[in-house]
Amino acid sequence: MEPIEQENNLNQLLESSSELSQDEIRSLLKKLSSSEIAHALESSPPKQRKLFFSLLETNEEGDVLVDLGEEIQQELVSNISNEELAEAVKELEPDETVDILQNLPEDRMNTILSKMSYRDRKRIEIGLPSHSIEVVINYLRDQEELPDNTDKIFVVNKEDEYIGEIAISKIITCKPNLTVREIMSTSSNPILVSQDDKEVATIFERNDIISSAVIDESGKLIGRITIDDVLDVIREDADQNFLGMAGVAEDTFAPPGRAARSRVFWLSMNLLTAFIASMTINIFKDVLDQIVYLAILMPIVASMGGVAATQTLTIVLRGLTLEQINSSNLRWLFKRELAVSILNGLVLSILVGLVTYFWFHEITLALLISFALIINLVSSVIAGVFVPIILRRLNQDPAISGSVVVTTVTDVIGFLSFLGLATVFLI
Repeated sequence: MEPIEQENNLNQLLESSSELSQDEIRSLLKKLSSSEIAHALESSPPKQRKLFFSLLETNEEGDVLVDLGEEIQQELVSNISNEELAEAVKELEPDETVDILQNLPEDRMNTILSKMSYRDRKRIEIGLPSHSIEVVINYLRDQEELPDNTDKIFVVNKEDEYIGEIAISKIITCKPNLTVREIMSTSSNPILVSQDDKEVATIFERNDIISSAVIDESGKLIGRITIDDVLDVIREDADQNFLGMAGVAEDTFAPPGRAARSRVFWLSMNLLTAFIASMTINIFKDVLDQIVYLAILMPIVASMGGVAATQTLTIVLRGLTLEQINSSNLRWLFKRELAVSILNGLVLSILVGLVTYFWFHEITLALLISFALIINLVSSVIAGVFVPIILRRLNQDPAISGSVVVTTVTDVIGFLSFLGLATVFLI
């Protein structure tokens, strides 16, 4: 039927019902959908509303009741017999039947349920928060099997909105005469369907949970997520971080062409940083021409800074991934890493200074490389702490680009400090 014709029938029913016979009204009702009939009922006075509903076929009443508001629904249900109501809801989905029955007095609700088949009754009873745990247990026993990792049952209201959950262990151990509402937990927060997978993994880890309800933005239950799904996310994230730091593809057996394409970008980035380091060295080419053994010692300063920066970077990346680092503890972490680098710098600079002195018999050179090493270790901490945080705020993955940036920083500062000090004190 065309929408315009349906609208005309609805308008005729609402505006001219007092002039129509019951047969004519019944004929108009047959031409309307359940939602349009519900609209007509809600738009009519109580007496007329009761007449319209009484003219419906029993198999139509259930669909119309579902589309009605709660107040009018209860009004009409109170005026029909238990047998008629049981017949009206027989073809409805269990959740729709629950919506209608849960507002009835308990004795009437039980009477109507008793008039249904055993299977239909159990499917409906499981959705009623006012029913006993014994009903839930019987329903679970009727199932051939439960989904994997089922450790709890979720409870919803008649709008399918999540209101709580019950642990299977609690169902088994509590008194069977307790109701669902009495023992369900409302303290657990469900997962929003829009939440980031890393956030979900963090929630599971912090709360040691096996499964969680998943809701949409309106709070309606749309499913669940289990620990095996989360483990997949954690593994994938760990793989991405590990492979990202090396700039390689995830597929171990990818064809050579695809594998080469996935690596060439970061190899090119590393080439660019190598040129930056080379340009820094080129600034001091005259110094290197005069004191050749500086070229022998340069890699020591740069390498030590790179390793120290990578250590700090790894710690910070782990903290960011686990959401352990925030504005309140960042300063403490930086001070801790700075103290560690200074202590290591003092120890290693003494060691490097002694080796350099016995190697080249130059006390000034030994002191210069010691100071340069301390400077570069301090710079490695600054780079290792702040580079990944800055990259995160720029919406870049620090696991992928962080190592390239910090290595460049430590190489450049290492060469600048060592060759710069040599220029000042040895030339």
